[in-house]
Amino acid sequence: MTDFIAIDFETANGVAGSVCSVGAVMVRGGEVADTFYSLIHPEPDYYAPYCQRVHGLGHEDTDGAPLFPDVWHALEARLRDVYGYAPPPFVAHNARFDESQLRAAMRVYQMDWPGYTFLCTLRASRRLLGRRLPNHQLQTVAAACGYDLRNHHHALADAEACAAIALKLL
Repeated sequence: MTDFIAIDFETANGVAGSVCSVGAVMVRGGEVADTFYSLIHPEPDYYAPYCQRVHGLGHEDTDGAPLFPDVWHALEARLRDVYGYAPPPFVAHNARFDESQLRAAMRVYQMDWPGYTFLCTLRASRRLLGRRLPNHQLQTVAAACGYDLRNHHHALADAEACAAIALKLL
């Protein structure tokens, strides 16, 4: 697979759709064609301590950030610039989580689901690398694929790692 969008969301709390940042890596012809990162003002607007410990984001980061629809429309415009009007599949490490967050955020803002397809590097890793790895966490799989993940739990850094994994495994 040479055309895809690796995506990662970070969330503010345990409420589905409470996205507070998004990172996307647009791969075309097996090469990174563009990247996108944005903070997002979450809805509902509070941070669970656990989430803050994971990604380090808080109100001081997102109080002035755009709302999800504005961020998503900006990302869609970039996708059209790279791919035209038919974007390839999204790829995420644990795609069930990222797809569910995207669907929930779209529901919160009454946006139509455009029928995106998601593929999962976590599932691919379990299937292709199996017991050769001690676990299938993003940083472990990235290292096994020759990618040095720095700044784990920054949405763009995680999307870049996912793109590197997808290029190796998918």
